[in-house]
Formats: sequence, structure tokens, C-alpha cells
Amino acid sequence: MRAIIIGAGIAGLAAALRLSQIGWDTLVIERAPQRRSGGYAVTFGGIGYDAAERMGILPDLEKKSFVTEELVYHKPNGERRFSLTRETIAATTGPRSRNILRGDLETVLYEGVRDHAEIRFGTSITAVDQDADAVHVVLSDGTVEQADLLIGADGLHSATRSLVFGPERDHLLDLEHKVAVYMLDKRPASIAPGTTGTLSAGGRTVAVISVGDGRNVAFFGYRSGHAHPGEDAATELHRIYGDLGWVVPEALAGLERADSVYFDTISQVVAPTWHRGRVVLLGDAAWCVTLFAGYGSSLAVGGADRLGTELDAHPGDIGAALTAWEKALRPEAERKQRLGRRVKGVYAPANPLLLWLTQLPLRLAALPAVRRYMTRRFIKG
Repeated sequence: MRAIIIGAGIAGLAAALRLSQIGWDTLVIERAPQRRSGGYAVTFGGIGYDAAERMGILPDLEKKSFVTEELVYHKPNGERRFSLTRETIAATTGPRSRNILRGDLETVLYEGVRDHAEIRFGTSITAVDQDADAVHVVLSDGTVEQADLLIGADGLHSATRSLVFGPERDHLLDLEHKVAVYMLDKRPASIAPGTTGTLSAGGRTVAVISVGDGRNVAFFGYRSGHAHPGEDAATELHRIYGDLGWVVPEALAGLERADSVYFDTISQVVAPTWHRGRVVLLGDAAWCVTLFAGYGSSLAVGGADRLGTELDAHPGDIGAALTAWEKALRPEAERKQRLGRRVKGVYAPANPLLLWLTQLPLRLAALPAVRRYMTRRFIKG
């Protein structure tokens, strides 16, 4: 059996690895000329953690993971509001989870599958046709590939989804926020190693995250009402955040030296079905729960693992495998989407009172008595 996978991100590489483990041949097509690095940090747990354990990559993920020693919430002038310790953070996330950079998660998956799959960079999908026996894919280099299954793992703006399931406008739900993320070439002096510092003010959130090995990530998230149509990332971020102090000027200066910047709206994908014939969508191309839910990477790896399980359980019957897979996974994805829609209202609140209320549970968690209880309850069992 053979699969063509569009997208060499987390979902696509996880699918290639899982399918190789059940004896499938895989061809991975990636539009970018080379592998991307960086991205924002994620808490990887839940079904993704379980899947990584089954797929045999958990030890490598643990080597790439990092520990946040302190999470500090700041005022716009840089003064500390309050902070959470390493123990409190661990209590809120649970023992079966790890903090990891998205790019590092991709690296682990890539190194696990590169000897078992063909990966073709600088190529994109241009047309799809399918019949009862196979799916036929036309690529931008002029070649035509045939397989038993086509997996669209090409992200929020999926070309596979547009070609097979209809135009993007029919599937995206705008959550009225934008995000920009990039690696900093040096750590701001006021951010201690292993520390994440963040502040929220006026419908804007900014964070600098120390992610291990001397690397640091700048993260900007804000309500799209601040945005102006057509502005590039540098112009928009300087205009929106230019009045803030703390480490914001240093982070904005680092944008000029960044190798790459992720800059996009925050949207969910809402699709009535994730499969059609021999074509299936996976990861953000199918559901995109968004960073508000904080579960996208876990769902991508967990979804890939379950896809391989169902294909293995239904040999020769693609339709039955995809139906069983979607039935098993959709409830979890939709729960996380609902969470993302709820969280969006308090993610970067413009109202100071609402900001205080959203931070109140975290302030309580920082209290010694509450921290000791959480540590006993969630870490020590």
C-alpha cells in the first residue's frame, strides 16, 4: 500500500512515520524548499503523548523538551505582577506532558522517518483525481503520482482541502486575532534562562520564552482590530506594540534579524467531513483547534497514530478505515475547538478588569498553600 502525504510538518511527518510502521510506502510532498525550524512552544500531552510513546519517539522528544523554571507576568512598564514556579506549572500540566518547540517536535519526527519515506521539498500539489482503485496527484514539478491514499496535512491554508473539499472561505472560522512568532538571536538580559516572561495590555499579549540550549522565542498575539490590511509583520508589530516597555523594544529589534517569522490570523477549520473517497485531511488542515486550545500538536500526532491503527485494522478497505478514524477522533477535536472559541475572549483582553479576572486563578495558584496542594494532588499523586 502507498500513501502520498502533502505537508512535511508535524501532522505529515507523524503520518509518514506511523504508516511506515505498518508497512506502507509513503511519499511526502512539501512546498517549502527546506525544513522549517523554530515556531512557538507547545505543551505536548494527551493523546499525542500516548501516541509518541507507542510510536517509539518519546525518549527523543524528552531529550528535546525544556523546563520552564518560572513563568512571570509583567505590567506594561516591566514590573512583576506575579509568577508561577516550576512546581506549580508542572502541577497544572500534569506528569504526562512535555514543553517542546514545534520545530524540535518536527525534527524528532523527521529523524524518525527520513530513512523510511521519500520526502520531496520545493514541490506542491496542483490537481487531484480519484477512482475506485487509486488517487492520482499532479505536482508542481509536472509529475503525476498514484497511491492508495492521499493525506492532506498541509496546514490551515491547505491546498489539498481546497482542491478536494472546496474553497478555503467555506471552511475557516476567523477567531479575530493575529499572531507573530520568531526566534530571537539573543536573550534579553531581564529574561533569566529557563524563564518565560509575559504581559498583556489593551488587547495585546507578548511573551519571551526561554526554550533551552540558549534559544529564545518572541511571541506576539493581539486582537485583529489592531491590524491594518496589507501591513507586513514588522510594520504591524512596531505600530501595535511600540508604546510598551519591558523587553518589547529588544524583541521588536530582534525581528529585523530573524531568519523567519510566522505571521497569520488565528482561525479554526470547520469541515463537515475530513475524508472523501481516498483523500483524508489531517492536523490543522482538518480541524486547527488553534493555539487558544493549546492542543494542536498533540492532536496532529495522536490523529496520525490513530489513522495508522485504523488502516492496519481495515486492510484493503480505505473507506471503512477513514470512517472509523474520523468517528474516533472528531469528538476530541471538536471539544478542543469549543475550548478555543471560549478562550479567545480572555486571551488578550482589552478591559483591565477582565484581564485581572482572567489572571485570578493563576494568582491563586501562585499562593504557597495552593501550590503545595496542587503539587501533592497532581505531581505526587
